Amino acid sequence: MARSPRGSVPDGSPTPTLPLPVRPSQPRGARLWVALSGGLDSTVLLHALHARSAPGLRAVHVHHGLQAAAEEWVSHLRRQCRALGVPLTVRRVQIDPRDPAGPEAAARAARYAALAALLKAGDLLATAHHSEDQAETVLLRALRGTGIAGLAAMSELSPLGAGRLWRPLLSVSRAELQRYAQAAGLRWVDDPHNHDARYARSYLRDEVWPLLQRHWPQAGDSLARLAAHAQDAEGLLAELAQQDERVVGASADGALSVGALLALAPARRRNLLRHLWRGRGWAAPAAEWLQRLEAEVLRARADAQPCLRFAEGEVRRYRDGLYLMAPLPPVPQASVTWRRGCSLPLPAGCGQLRLARAPGETFTVRFPVGGERLRPAGDRHTRSLKALCQARGLPVWVRERLPLLFRGDRLVSVAGLWTVAEASEVLDSLVWDCDLPGLLSPKGSSAR
Repeated sequence: MARSPRGSVPDGSPTPTLPLPVRPSQPRGARLWVALSGGLDSTVLLHALHARSAPGLRAVHVHHGLQAAAEEWVSHLRRQCRALGVPLTVRRVQIDPRDPAGPEAAARAARYAALAALLKAGDLLATAHHSEDQAETVLLRALRGTGIAGLAAMSELSPLGAGRLWRPLLSVSRAELQRYAQAAGLRWVDDPHNHDARYARSYLRDEVWPLLQRHWPQAGDSLARLAAHAQDAEGLLAELAQQDERVVGASADGALSVGALLALAPARRRNLLRHLWRGRGWAAPAAEWLQRLEAEVLRARADAQPCLRFAEGEVRRYRDGLYLMAPLPPVPQASVTWRRGCSLPLPAGCGQLRLARAPGETFTVRFPVGGERLRPAGDRHTRSLKALCQARGLPVWVRERLPLLFRGDRLVSVAGLWTVAEASEVLDSLVWDCDLPGLLSPKGSSAR
């Protein structure tokens, strides 16, 4: 474990201060967590917030186990927090070194997942990102060809889990943090990963950044200003996307109108789609992926039912409806027997069936395989399940998961949507509780 030499505070010298913003408001009893790595930046942040006598102050350290000295770091942090009287929580996470995203990205994802799980409503998590971190983020994202949202980089306050993420040091430079640490006599650990040129941010910080500052001393401030301008622009683009979302209008079952989307100018259409992605917590789609969405889904034939899958979900189209949805579980194959109880849980993704009273006889629940037919009560003709579903406007992914109730070998009800006359008395209160996108009919009726 590398530690800085202990600095000294001359007798009578004032306590060092940092230009921290006002702490965001919190409800009574909410906690302020500091994400404590043990490095210079987070050590200074913890000390500065403690000097402010911040109520509810706690520290949390995420132990990745990627360094041989990781246990020694935890011991150091425990001593540091004990000296300040600040409770410390250690969360251990497992990192797969073979993760396709790379160990750096995998560690970051695991770290934020652990931190988000820690927060309760009203809690704040303070991280020690400073102005150079902001500048590096802008530059890295620009090199990757990011959009305006990427150039906006890190905001001071943003949602995280049930609480919020607070970055109070974004206007503070690394040099200011170092001066504070020396004046306060602080000790910290030095993570060798921070100087490993295999990692993009480390390479930028140690190899590229000194060259940039030599020629453009104001580079950090300029890139921070760029991030602020991008945040303003991103706010305006979000407002425009909200207006367009109201025009395109999600239907009761969550579908967007394909026709209304195609009526938008291409740039506004892409802006709206990115906005919808972020609203679902998904990573912003790449330009190439949006091109595929345009060609393969939005401009597909009206009678096509395309599906475009990606890491976090899938985009499906049915008629004029575009559905952005989580990945669906496989279509169930096994049957389920229902005799007792007023409800029957169905396989994953298919919800449950409910009756006001237990059926009193045995029904077998199966799922469509094709060719099913029945004559609904009040109808003079026997109809195919496919025709009934098309008339009701049910997309194919809903049809595949419709619970079919059989009395012996005879189909007597389709999820309570259609029931034969001779089973109506027993199944008159049958309800299918399911949240599949597209389950609502165009007229607004639902299996629920």
